[in-house]
Amino acid sequence: MKNKIAILTDTNSGLSPGQADAHGVELVPMPVMLNGETFFEHQTITQEDFFIQLGQGASVKTSQPAPYTLLEAWERLLEKHEQVIYIPMSSGLSGSYETAAAMAQEYEGRVYPVNNHRISVTLRQSVLEARYFADLGKSAEEIVRYLEEDGLNSSIYLAVNTLEYLKRSGRVTPAGAAIGTVLNIKPVLQIQGGKLDAYRKVRGMHAAMHEIIEALKLDRETRFADQKVAIRAAYSGDPEIGETWRNELQAAFPDLLIEKDPLSVSIACHTGDGALGVGITQDIWQ
Repeated sequence: MKNKIAILTDTNSGLSPGQADAHGVELVPMPVMLNGETFFEHQTITQEDFFIQLGQGASVKTSQPAPYTLLEAWERLLEKHEQVIYIPMSSGLSGSYETAAAMAQEYEGRVYPVNNHRISVTLRQSVLEARYFADLGKSAEEIVRYLEEDGLNSSIYLAVNTLEYLKRSGRVTPAGAAIGTVLNIKPVLQIQGGKLDAYRKVRGMHAAMHEIIEALKLDRETRFADQKVAIRAAYSGDPEIGETWRNELQAAFPDLLIEKDPLSVSIACHTGDGALGVGITQDIWQ
């Protein structure tokens, strides 16, 4: 047995199958529904195909992984490992954790769902930390305790290029979306403590990028004042937009190595194309 503890997450962590394999992490694909048909990220739909259909006006919906999908993954992993630590997206944004926690009771201490309060690039950091601690020989209980306590020690900022998908999810009213579109309003959203909240409203994506960078600087000076941090970019759609955003962040934080990931298609169902995000967390490896 190579590892006593298996680390399992979902594709909302931003990890691709290749990256997950390289880090010794297992992935559950997030389902998305386009025009009523269900697809699974990295299995039956690619980023490119998703945004093509989105651009053609497809209706989009998201869901948590089906219970049987989790059970199959747990059973498969428990054939080779003693325990499974499952790190889904924040309970403040999805029911994935509650569903998993209820099912895990049947496994009598062999499956540990984690309420990590994170998503996307900050969730990615937690998943890799879990793998790191498991490889060091930490117990499942120790790792879960760390992840649940440290999970709140993070921030995500997100600016969307269109209000259409926030309107569809009910986060802005149709009237607010119409006015925002006319005025080129770009809401900057914040995730702290696992819940999505409004942070600022600005005109244009350039102003949104500036606002996010200033928010990161403030976080670094206050919430993370005594910590070494990792900052990681995220984007939806065109990789060139993502690279431009990464370059802006790298210029603002020249002492850090800024890397980037595309937002999962499940997240992009809510942001649309052209969204820019970033996460800041403690970096235990620096």
